[in-house]
Amino acid sequence: MHEIFPSIQVSKGIRSAAFQVEQNLTPKWQDKTTVASYMEDNHIQGIIVLQDNKIRLEAYANGVDESTLWTSFSVAKSVSSMLLGVALKEGAIGSLDDALENYIPEFKGQDYGKVTVRQLLTMTSGIAWNEDYEDANSDVAQMYQAPCQGTEAHILTYMKSLKFAHAPGTHWNYSTGETDLIGILIQKATGKSLAEYLSEKIWKPWGMEHCAYWLADECSNLNIGGSGLSASLRDYARLGTLMLKEGKLGDESIFSEEYIDNAKSLLYEVNDEGGGYGYLWWRNNNGSYAAVGIFGQMLYVDPAKNLVIAQIAAWPKAGSKELTQRRQAFIDAVQRVID
Repeated sequence: MHEIFPSIQVSKGIRSAAFQVEQNLTPKWQDKTTVASYMEDNHIQGIIVLQDNKIRLEAYANGVDESTLWTSFSVAKSVSSMLLGVALKEGAIGSLDDALENYIPEFKGQDYGKVTVRQLLTMTSGIAWNEDYEDANSDVAQMYQAPCQGTEAHILTYMKSLKFAHAPGTHWNYSTGETDLIGILIQKATGKSLAEYLSEKIWKPWGMEHCAYWLADECSNLNIGGSGLSASLRDYARLGTLMLKEGKLGDESIFSEEYIDNAKSLLYEVNDEGGGYGYLWWRNNNGSYAAVGIFGQMLYVDPAKNLVIAQIAAWPKAGSKELTQRRQAFIDAVQRVID
């Protein structure tokens, strides 16, 4: 993706954090599925399982290997969330209850200007948004289509005039546009691109193995907070270990206490199974949580088992109930062996 579209490099440090490799774990499905058939049938390009920071399973397909950079789609939302947790700790963002117009002057006098950082971070702004990937007229399909208006980011041009459909903080609605705004917010508050901030605060100190790239808006050259991060599979897994350690590089966390308390908590229940949403992380009813992206991308973290599972994929559809169930069956097959 970074070779096709404008992108900014996420630079790595001099040294990377090495993984120990243990004997391969063999997931146990309840049918005849195997790792090889799961990957082939679902267009999975790479999977990795870490437990206790040791590689228990790693497999690739179709020429992809541990150095391949793969786009994450909405997994990037959770990475933007992490960077907001850093900015909150450092004081670049004063409070989650600040209004967006305090940081994004284009929103002054607009409905979005009244939305708080917390409401944006939890997708509860109350502003109408259609995330239907198969509808060419949906907001998510149209948000980058208009011509540039000077150097204003596409997403600001599109979203600054959108109106409330619900009272702020009362209604959860999935919106990639709002996570792009999270990216705008962080970049305006810190004066740095998401790529630069990610490199400085996480990629270099946490010892990522490869440089990554983050897509940038063609009008503003600001990174796109809701998508567009391309990295290697092992480095996605390292992000999971950072979350397991609650951001601690040494004795002190890089995240604010409020972020640590709520990012992966069940703040909003969004399905009948008791699952829900925290700060741009999907929370499961067993205490595990995940970052997921269309076409099969996943970063899954289970603190109770000190477990991280990451997956890169090219599902034949952006998503479907069947594909999601197969991904969950893979997680269950890993958990079954560990248990």
